[in-house]
Amino acid sequence: MITDARHAHPTVSVRRLCELHDVSRSWYAHQQGRDAEDDDQLLAEDIEAIVLKWSGYGYRRVTHELSRGGRPANYKRFLRVMRERRLLCRPKRLYQATTDSTHSETRFPNLLPHVIPTRPDQVWQADLTYIRVKEGFVYLAWLLDSFTREVVGWSMSRFMDAALPLTALNNALAAHCPAAGLLHHSDQGVQGGFKQWSQHLKLGGCDEANQTTVRSIWTE
Repeated sequence: MITDARHAHPTVSVRRLCELHDVSRSWYAHQQGRDAEDDDQLLAEDIEAIVLKWSGYGYRRVTHELSRGGRPANYKRFLRVMRERRLLCRPKRLYQATTDSTHSETRFPNLLPHVIPTRPDQVWQADLTYIRVKEGFVYLAWLLDSFTREVVGWSMSRFMDAALPLTALNNALAAHCPAAGLLHHSDQGVQGGFKQWSQHLKLGGCDEANQTTVRSIWTE
């Protein structure tokens, strides 16, 4: 089928023909009787495409995925190729902590239960999460306007320190220039309770609220 198509359309690449016929290149090479080294190379390319799309897939799930495209399943061979090409995923923690409440900085009272936002830039809520990437984790900090539900500022970094939420706050202040009386809400982590963070808010004329237990009311 693909061989006939190659003769009919010599300018079309094998990769493109395989895509059009919904088969993998490694399967095509297998059908053509290519030697093992070339076949392994094509198989590795197909495996890499799946691993890039689903980074948590192990060799069994990769084998199953490619077998759906017509590639004969051979777990041992897939495992060997993935190990040789370093395509095996490493076990990772299912959870990356983003809050460290074991700090000695001042904790501010929770003001959110007493405030019902009636306009934009009245209550901003800060939160932080992690994003898994190939090299590990990156951290994303953002501020959400409780009235508009709009993200008013954000920042991303490989380091989870006070500079991360401060950058997000600076971006939000520069973009929105809120009036005096803005209520800022964050959790009790060291990133939000850091002295530089508190001083920044006081200089900016904001009221600060820190309370882990109410974060889910607005931000999650």
